[in-house]
Amino acid sequence: MPNLTIGHPLNLDGKTMSASTDKQLFIGEGFEGPGVNLAHINVLVGPRNGPAGQAFATALATPSAGHAPFVVIARPGVPTKPLTLYVNKAQIGSDFHGNATWGASQAGIAKAVAESLENGTLPPEAENDWVVVSANWVNPSTDDLDAVFDNNYRACKNAILAAMKGLPHRDEVFAAARDVSNPFYTPKQR
Repeated sequence: MPNLTIGHPLNLDGKTMSASTDKQLFIGEGFEGPGVNLAHINVLVGPRNGPAGQAFATALATPSAGHAPFVVIARPGVPTKPLTLYVNKAQIGSDFHGNATWGASQAGIAKAVAESLENGTLPPEAENDWVVVSANWVNPSTDDLDAVFDNNYRACKNAILAAMKGLPHRDEVFAAARDVSNPFYTPKQR
């Protein structure tokens, strides 16, 4: 164990260790919906001059085959605030999948980010001084644009809320880990 002294950001108080509360990067996850129209979103949120800003700039400047990050818009010429970068997890597989990704999913995320600023989930300074990087799963087999919109909207709102509030709490994580499962795999009971 490191030699911790009083005033050190990882100082022992006799029971627990705690890190500095001056966060520069907030990370959240959201998952909504069933089947081929589900949304799975991971967000990085924070000041432009911190790790979130670096991730935003790096991802925007380094597209790869099948993955071309773009700034999320509420409508053409009106980017959502704080500026949000859309990073697709799945390569575009068809015209419909492209519409689901660039249309319905993007619209849901734009609405969720703007509402998170408007309702105070994000602090006022986030409007012009912070960024959001949103990594989004839209299944290439998706078949319902309205479901994609709704699921991405809810997943993004939940991901931002989780990021800003440090959710889930550890007890919820520990309980879930005892009976771990996800939509793609559930272990056999031992």
